[in-house]
Amino acid sequence: MIRPAAPADIPVIHALIRELAEYERASEEAKATEEQLREALFGPRPAAYAHVATDDSTGAVIGYAIWFLNFSTWRGVHGIYLEDLYVRPTARGVGHGKALLTELARICVERGYQRLEWSVLNWNTPAIDFYKALGAHPQDEWTVYRLTDEALAKASGT
Repeated sequence: MIRPAAPADIPVIHALIRELAEYERASEEAKATEEQLREALFGPRPAAYAHVATDDSTGAVIGYAIWFLNFSTWRGVHGIYLEDLYVRPTARGVGHGKALLTELARICVERGYQRLEWSVLNWNTPAIDFYKALGAHPQDEWTVYRLTDEALAKASGT
């Protein structure tokens, strides 16, 4: 089952984020706290939204998608940027990841959004194969750039 996340889901979402960071070989970069997630998802001005996948027999949260709105100047409408999609390895292969993506695609269509986008690590071939099987196309002509930490501070002039 897929449902919007609730504040009570914050501890398990936080744990799943840590699992994803470990899988992506970047545990040291996952610094978000439960309090930050609560504010970002359920504060007075949410910065992001989340859906969770639950085990059909136990109701336990076994996966999540965190997303936020972006905007296309070329299309003139919002889209969804999928920040994270993660399903615990023990729960993979039965459709939870597909169901999470299907829900986000449904939201796009229902609200008139024209894009659902995300990034995937080049080495993550299981995810790439999964996304391609859904009909997603890589945007090979674009390269993602990022400023963080000292480089961000330097670019800001501070």
